[in-house]
Amino acid sequence: MQQISGNSGNAIEEIFGRNKVLIGMIHCPAFPGSPRYRGAEMDTIYDACMRDAEACIEGGLHGLVIENHGDVPFSKPEDIGPETTGFMSVVTDRIRRATGIPLGINVLANAPIPAFAIAMAGGASFIRVNQWANAYVANEGFMEGRAAEAMRYRSQLRAEHIKVFADSHVKHGSHAIVADRSIVELTKDLAFFDADGVIATGQRTGNTATIEEIEEIGGATHLPLLVGSGVDKNNIVEILKRTNGVIVASSLKHGGVWWNSVDIERVRAFRMAAEPALEA
Repeated sequence: MQQISGNSGNAIEEIFGRNKVLIGMIHCPAFPGSPRYRGAEMDTIYDACMRDAEACIEGGLHGLVIENHGDVPFSKPEDIGPETTGFMSVVTDRIRRATGIPLGINVLANAPIPAFAIAMAGGASFIRVNQWANAYVANEGFMEGRAAEAMRYRSQLRAEHIKVFADSHVKHGSHAIVADRSIVELTKDLAFFDADGVIATGQRTGNTATIEEIEEIGGATHLPLLVGSGVDKNNIVEILKRTNGVIVASSLKHGGVWWNSVDIERVRAFRMAAEPALEA
């Protein structure tokens, strides 16, 4: 395939020291300042995040993404207060010190600048960005790609070591506004704007991308490819055959729903199911 950026490294191997990875999600409870926060003590929130992290690691995952998923409904980037950055930095630092594994940050909705700040403060290795290039209509309204301002901010922090994993054809939105650009072209735009990895998603949290879409996105980029939604023990082998890894959340929770805590038995079963494809 044609390489359209100077970024020729493999961020997965650089961060994890391996070519195929299983990354869990820490869905933080609602933080103060968000609509669903009901006055919980901060240590109660931090401890819940730590328990989920420990279950993911004990169950055999290679890394984690920390996300403010409890802050529903999500604000647009310009409306996210500094309190979110502060709280997530503490969570990140505590988990890194306790586990020592690679961490990523995703600040919803589509907020790479707070994510870079949290990653720098807490020692994370990468951020996830849902809309890195182009624009679309999301649950939160019109959402623009943030690559230009985010990369300038990363330079200001001297944080070039923090990688960017960007969604292609991002979930929870309509892409009619860019309907004249194919998934292949949207994926190429991520590399052109210096992303370090590409994430394929389904239509919403818990829904997986189809094998056809995974192959289409993978065929359009020289960057490492992950699947970031809808992965479970039943489809993990087929997905890992075509990718460098997965970001998995809902299927590892009690009852298989994102707002519950992590079920270590589900994590162990998932890791066992993935084992045949991890060393392929």
